Amino acid sequence: MSSQSTPGEVPADPVKACQEPVSGFGVTVDADGEPLPARPSPTASGADGDPRALLGPSTAVVDQTVTPVADDVTPALPVTVESCDGETVVVDDTSRILAVDLYGTLAEIVFSLGLGDHVVGRDASTGFPQAADLPLVTPGGHDMNAEAILELDPTVVLTDASVGPPEVQQQLRDAGIPVIFFDDARDLDRIPSQIRAVAGALGVPQAGEELVERTSGEIASALALAPSGADPLRIAFLYTRGGMVQLLAGPGSGADAMIRSIGAIDVGTDIGLDRPFTQITSEALIEAAPDVIIMMTKGLESIGGVDGMLRLPGVAQTPAGEKLRVVDMADSVLLSFGPRTGRTIEALAHAVYEP
Repeated sequence: MSSQSTPGEVPADPVKACQEPVSGFGVTVDADGEPLPARPSPTASGADGDPRALLGPSTAVVDQTVTPVADDVTPALPVTVESCDGETVVVDDTSRILAVDLYGTLAEIVFSLGLGDHVVGRDASTGFPQAADLPLVTPGGHDMNAEAILELDPTVVLTDASVGPPEVQQQLRDAGIPVIFFDDARDLDRIPSQIRAVAGALGVPQAGEELVERTSGEIASALALAPSGADPLRIAFLYTRGGMVQLLAGPGSGADAMIRSIGAIDVGTDIGLDRPFTQITSEALIEAAPDVIIMMTKGLESIGGVDGMLRLPGVAQTPAGEKLRVVDMADSVLLSFGPRTGRTIEALAHAVYEP
């Protein structure tokens, strides 16, 4: 497949790195805000058709391979970009791209657009096979290493406020490297705008539209797996990193969107948490009464697996704890909200309802 833009065709208006989300994307509307056709509602499966009767842990397995929407893209450059931090950036060379954020989303988009061969480094969350051998520039997960980045001699850096520190990104700009900040929020509604923003900034808007269309179709198909009924499962997402970081997700965490996408209730939001992540307390978790707990694989491993999870405050006193109903998923895909989100929703639905 080929997707090309003609070099020299510079957009009349600058590309906006922060674009408006598409409210209801994949759930009620397509990427252009048009209503989706009605689809049949499936029923929950599991033992005797009741997912609450299931016992024991399961793992949501996602094919992590990134498939380019096109294998021959020619960027139309230069492109003027309005970065999310208010700066105006000109991109005139995409031969050496560095895409760095906390979730691995930006690199996933670049590879999916067909520009993976141009990427020179990776962040800690970019874990798909095609990027595995690239040099790591965020050894601490959140922090960029300026020296390591400068040694890679990137011609453009795509990033956001989820990584830093800001002094490093400014140091790169001072070195003459175009640095573009994108929206650092992650949810379903921002997937099409994020893809379009990255594709536009790199001069391949047509490939971006092809990727949005493919992603939209995969998400719509995956969402159709979610059961509908009067008694949806209650699910908690716990974020842990050993004994020091033990958090319950709530509104705006990204986990809430994933839980809703499989037809369940995010308990953190339901009990009235007002922040994306809040320290776990026995009282809050017992009140939340989750039927299932979702965790990142490395987070679960960091506390000693299922046995360690049961030692977290309140977990053993919940329906999920009593039945050992924990679903883990690879850290690099669960909250990335990129082109592979349809696969992620599908894998999560199967692990929750049909392990």
